[in-house]
Amino acid sequence: MSTDPTSARPRRLTAALRDVEAVSPLELFFDLVFVLGFTQCTALMADEPTWSGLAKGLLVLGVLWWSWVGYAWLTSTLDPEMDAVRLVIFGAMAALLIVALCVPEAFGDAALIFALAYAAVRIAHIALFMLGSRDQPNLRASVVGLAISTAIAGGLLVSASFADGTLQGALWALALGLDIAGPYFFGAEGWQLKAHHFAERHGLIVIIALGESIVAVGVGAEHGVDAGVAAAAIVGTAVAAALWWLYFDVVALVAARRLSEAEPGRERNEMARDSYSILHLPMVAGVILVALGMKKTLGHVEDPLKLVPATALLGGTALYLLAHVAFRYRHIHSVNTRRLGLAVLLVVFIPVAVEIPALATVSALAAALALLIVVETRSYGESRHRTREELRHAAEH
Repeated sequence: MSTDPTSARPRRLTAALRDVEAVSPLELFFDLVFVLGFTQCTALMADEPTWSGLAKGLLVLGVLWWSWVGYAWLTSTLDPEMDAVRLVIFGAMAALLIVALCVPEAFGDAALIFALAYAAVRIAHIALFMLGSRDQPNLRASVVGLAISTAIAGGLLVSASFADGTLQGALWALALGLDIAGPYFFGAEGWQLKAHHFAERHGLIVIIALGESIVAVGVGAEHGVDAGVAAAAIVGTAVAAALWWLYFDVVALVAARRLSEAEPGRERNEMARDSYSILHLPMVAGVILVALGMKKTLGHVEDPLKLVPATALLGGTALYLLAHVAFRYRHIHSVNTRRLGLAVLLVVFIPVAVEIPALATVSALAAALALLIVVETRSYGESRHRTREELRHAAEH
């Protein structure tokens, strides 16, 4: 029998720095809450298909995104298998579920509940970071800076719940803008992250967003399935598959390698902040807008899309492509002129889309994306195959 008086003491709740790259089951479980959140954003915009409704949906999406980003940094720094981390993340999931449920009335009757539940999510995030940074002074300094920007943003959202109209929207935009800008004010030196883990987490959230575009097809076909709906479903799946291809074929692999090769500390953290935390937001927003356009298309495939849904479908795809252009420029300082050119053409095509059947618009979009993939694949040729093989081999070893 042990005579150590400390052996009978219960273990103090603590958190330790992460030492493995693999995404844990807990993180995948946590991300499931955002499936509902993304669906609710699409539903909010679909129920109010106006420019105002579009703005509301994108603001809510931005707030949800920044909360997810915070936990992506958290679980890339701290070991999510520690009991303290698990318990707090479970609590954050419950609060996030309340946030998602409030999305349809986030600017109305449920505004205060939304803001308070969101504040709880962010407070749990900061608390875990404080717990895990006790012996890491540089990390603690960054966490304190994050806590300040988080508190300001949370306070603005609470204040917005007591306003309405333009003032309410302005407070939301200010809260989101200050929250995202916060890391630029207090520096990036103190953060610690696992590069491959961080890149994989963002790839997984892109897949969740793409899944919403598939869900939108099913929801949009609520009036029944006929030949037109079936055709739109097939073409819609082709659009989602093309968006997946454009990200995961080479882009995600190369970006993960560059993040891994970046010097740990300020260089790697700034790259992670800019290319993943910031530039993946327009990627995800673009996919959610495409989901909105698909939902409206499946409702009446033979009718032209209204201006807002047409803008969501084509403009959302353009936004996704432009985010890819910026993503590449941040990493290697070169511009993908093909994706840039297609983004411009899609925006120019919007006035045509409001005059032709929705099915024709989605078909044209699918054809344009397929052509882009064919051109890029043939252009990259052997270098694409070699790069993919090298990166996959490196990941396995």
